[in-house]
Amino acid sequence: MDFVALIPARLASTRLPDKPLADIGGRPMVVRVAERARAAGAQRVAIATDSGRIAEAVRAAGFEAVMTAADHPSGTDRLAEAARLLRLPADAIVVNVQGDEPLIPPPLVRAVAARLAASPDAAIATAAHPIHEVDDWRSPNVVKVVLDRTGRALLFSRASIPFDRDGTAPVPACALRHIGLYAYRVGFLLAYPTLERAPIEALESLEQLRALWHGHRIAVEVTDEQPPPGVDTPADLERVRRIVSGGGPAGASVAPN
Repeated sequence: MDFVALIPARLASTRLPDKPLADIGGRPMVVRVAERARAAGAQRVAIATDSGRIAEAVRAAGFEAVMTAADHPSGTDRLAEAARLLRLPADAIVVNVQGDEPLIPPPLVRAVAARLAASPDAAIATAAHPIHEVDDWRSPNVVKVVLDRTGRALLFSRASIPFDRDGTAPVPACALRHIGLYAYRVGFLLAYPTLERAPIEALESLEQLRALWHGHRIAVEVTDEQPPPGVDTPADLERVRRIVSGGGPAGASVAPN
């Protein structure tokens, strides 16, 4: 199975300035992410960025950089421009690996690409894992997804879905937490910026709802394990540094050296 990994990366983080270039064990975070994508088996790994500093750093590490516009409203729009600049064929599969996920498990990246390859009716594939904690199920910061019997997404929401009307369990057995990892067919990716923004997308602040609102199907890879969280804050960065240096919790994913 062939797929391309595209990594959107900007310097615009307010909570952690210059986040993609933050040092983790001697290498910039965005390079760590690119290494994870390559370990997943991507035939091509490229970083989509509007920053010359990021482009210079990834090229120095042997990866490809694509310079994109600075005014994209979303990372998906940035990926669409990158796919066009790279002249990827319409039937190619692109996996969007976020630039602040230096511990993303390579098998999960590959599994999401494989899910899309095996789902000819779908334009997108993504991932989810079971929710076990009631606080996660109730939190608006945790995005949930409900599936049909074939593993296609019916709805994504910040609300507690599916709602257990009878209150038989603290967390419904079929409750799933969405993992923000996406695979796209390039034909859909190029069309995405032209689609009207959906009212439900604006209300929930969830880009993937635009695809569902326009009738596109999203296949979901369900994994038993929750992947390590990404980096949003200085505390997150220090946690990842400890894991990479070997001082993290038992069983944590360690980025390749």
